[in-house]
Amino acid sequence: MDLDAVKHRMAEEIDRRADLLLDVSHRIHANPELNFEERHAHDLLCDVLEDQGIATERRSHGLDTAFVGHAGTGGPNIAVCLEYDALPGIGHACGHNIIAAAGLGAGLAAAAVADVCEGRVTILGTPAEEGGGGKVLQIRAGAFEGVDAAMMVHPSGADLRGMDTVAIHRCLATYRGESAHAAAAPERGRNALDAAVLGYVNVAALRQHIDPNERIHGVFTDGGEKPNIVPSRAQAEWYVRSPTVARLQALKARVVACLEAGAAAAGCEVELDWLEPPYADMVPVETYCDLYAANAAALGRDVRVPDETCCVVGSTDMGDVSYVVPSIHPMIQAADPGTAIHTEAFAGFAAGPLGDAAVLDGAKALAWTVADLWMQPGLLDAITAEHREQVAARR
Repeated sequence: MDLDAVKHRMAEEIDRRADLLLDVSHRIHANPELNFEERHAHDLLCDVLEDQGIATERRSHGLDTAFVGHAGTGGPNIAVCLEYDALPGIGHACGHNIIAAAGLGAGLAAAAVADVCEGRVTILGTPAEEGGGGKVLQIRAGAFEGVDAAMMVHPSGADLRGMDTVAIHRCLATYRGESAHAAAAPERGRNALDAAVLGYVNVAALRQHIDPNERIHGVFTDGGEKPNIVPSRAQAEWYVRSPTVARLQALKARVVACLEAGAAAAGCEVELDWLEPPYADMVPVETYCDLYAANAAALGRDVRVPDETCCVVGSTDMGDVSYVVPSIHPMIQAADPGTAIHTEAFAGFAAGPLGDAAVLDGAKALAWTVADLWMQPGLLDAITAEHREQVAARR
């Protein structure tokens, strides 16, 4: 079979399973599950893979809601990543049901022709993208050893070559002072809430003097018990983001100075707990992105380069994967233009007609990209070399 014939066969495999894939998407959407709690999605996806003849390891890599399936016996090994966790309160407002179903379709289509094409596909269930760092833990457990390239597709309000990813590290700041009666003996107290507020104000001032593509967000999670008790404990959670892992370290140091200064001014102590795992930025591999964009174009989708008029900014543990193997994270339109992810409006689209179209088109575009990597001589080597150069430049 030549490349065109393989892609035609892959499309047929996806079309034949269209009702199955959309049912999977809708069932995951109707049962949103948070980080590391995705038992319904895990079991559903594994059941489908096994029913389709894919050897699948459930609860893989030390995670109860991760899984891995394999097909093919030789040649390049391409990993298709499936996400399926949801957000608190607003369910699948990031459309991970689409990611799961599209990745499932791509993996099954690739598996159907793997031996003919002398290629391998790894279908990787990756839990807890929304802050839990499932892929980071899977990297540490060896999930990407022997993988030559990785891919996934993420829904949004537009077709884009990728997301504008930023590295992120979360910090929990816990302040401790001394309680006292706020009316009878305030002089005996050391107000931990004051310390947290002063730290917040310091960071607010810092925001004027950081790069436009850096971000710092914070919320108070504990501000004391009652107004007439000087708070002896307060807490705030912070997200610190920067375009690359290397630049993130410098920004973190400035944030630490702000938070510690607030504690010192209030006569309190602060404990900074940097929550694991942090997320890396996405390493760009333009040759790889070109493949996906061309395949999506063949389906009638115009995949744009993100710019100031249309982009999605965020953090993902797929960035960590991109430091290990060449990876892509394109965005596929699944909602009306301008609809932001992580909103109730987007959650509605994720199980609607545009979301369904994204499942099937995303599956085909990913599967065809797998075929390109398998069958175009020298292409994977060129992508690997470009990836190596990009990683070195970002260290």
